[in-house]
Amino acid sequence: MSANRPAAVVVLAAGEGTRMKSATPKVLHAISGRSLVGHVVAAARELDPQHLVVIVGHAREQVSAHLAGIDPDVRTAVQYEQNGTGHAVRMGLEELSGNGIVLDGTVVVVCGDTPLLTGETLRRLSDTHAADGNAVTVLTAEVPDSTGYGRIVRDEATGAVTAIVEHKDATDAQRAIREINSGVFAFDAQLLADALGKVRTDNSQGEEYLTDVLGILREAGHRVGAAVAADHREILGINNRVQLAEARRLLNERLLHAAMMSGVTVVDPATTWVDVTVTFEPDALVQPGTQLLGATHVATGAEVGPNTRLTDTTVGAGAHVDNTVAVSAVIGESATVGPFAYLRPGTRLGAKSKAGAYVEMKNAEIGEGTKVPHLSYVGDATIGEYSNIGAASVFVNYDGVNKHHTTIGSHCRTGSDNMFVAPVTIGDGAYTAAGSVITKDVPPGSLAVARGQQRNIEGWVARKRPGSAAAQAASAARRETDGEQ
Repeated sequence: MSANRPAAVVVLAAGEGTRMKSATPKVLHAISGRSLVGHVVAAARELDPQHLVVIVGHAREQVSAHLAGIDPDVRTAVQYEQNGTGHAVRMGLEELSGNGIVLDGTVVVVCGDTPLLTGETLRRLSDTHAADGNAVTVLTAEVPDSTGYGRIVRDEATGAVTAIVEHKDATDAQRAIREINSGVFAFDAQLLADALGKVRTDNSQGEEYLTDVLGILREAGHRVGAAVAADHREILGINNRVQLAEARRLLNERLLHAAMMSGVTVVDPATTWVDVTVTFEPDALVQPGTQLLGATHVATGAEVGPNTRLTDTTVGAGAHVDNTVAVSAVIGESATVGPFAYLRPGTRLGAKSKAGAYVEMKNAEIGEGTKVPHLSYVGDATIGEYSNIGAASVFVNYDGVNKHHTTIGSHCRTGSDNMFVAPVTIGDGAYTAAGSVITKDVPPGSLAVARGQQRNIEGWVARKRPGSAAAQAASAARRETDGEQ
């Protein structure tokens, strides 16, 4: 546990976000596998705060339910009316004090729409705050273009922050300053609580501004300091869909960079998208046009893509997955999948197995070395080791009311165009003939033939389709045959 463990982190997530033009609350919009507020909560958790409070307001039931799902230990405090950032933080402190919690130490305040903010940067803010003995420490960033942002004005001798000046109020000299306010702060808990009670609402918005606390504390003789973010892009807030897309791109670049530095080959980062929860082993290979989502894991030597989307899927060492969609599937070591395969939840492919072109599987366990090469549907089934399923086979698992299971043993050979009408069992080493509809169990080592007898009706085309191209071709063939005789 860090000596600088914050007493609390307060996340501001009460706003409506009208510029998103969405029925979904702004902080619940997702990038890279987490909601905006989910990213912020994850970063805050890296500080190991004693308490984590998220301020909710707009769509508070929906936001609170989401938070309970991703982090049950998060507390929520309701800001029933959006009366400013200072008011929001006060609601958070009152939520804690109302439950008998007295804060002693550092309170970090972050915004719920800054998904690029990292735990490392928040730690640097907290450590700077403690080391400098500040009453409040502002997280700042030096940006290429500071237009529109609040400028950080420092004391040249001490480096202390003397003011945060909004763009419209800044002098020409102040507008030349490239260091800006991020809206993220570390406060002394007791001084913060006292200063929030002194914040006034005599401004154009009639709101309680958290930034006013800085002036109150400075006027009382306390030091206001700053910590500069290493990457100014971390502080980017999301207010519209354009910014959402930009943040998604930046976060994706960060994730892919980390993967590549750890030994993963990403052939084309521009067309590869991964979630924060995806994990890799060294020497995995990701081809262009690939999306790896959820809790997907790609093992050493596996090749995924091109044009593949895997969600919550495990890819074993040395496996090859090409032009495939898979959801909640397990792909064994050295297995091959695709192209154009669809693995639905519950699919488990054994080592060296195959789900080939245009194969769909669901709730199916495929043994080691077994192949389903092409054009087949395997649903609710167990197949043993080193069996081969013929092309265009269908496991008929649904009777209109219930799903039923099919079991095929090891070392079986099933013919093309087979229908396995579940429930049915094919014993080890059994064969089934092409075109069969299998409705009964097949004993081990047997050959099952379940199809009608073939009957040829001579002269049918000439009688029923006289003058057609088929009739002319048949007539020519007969003449040729008769001539040979």
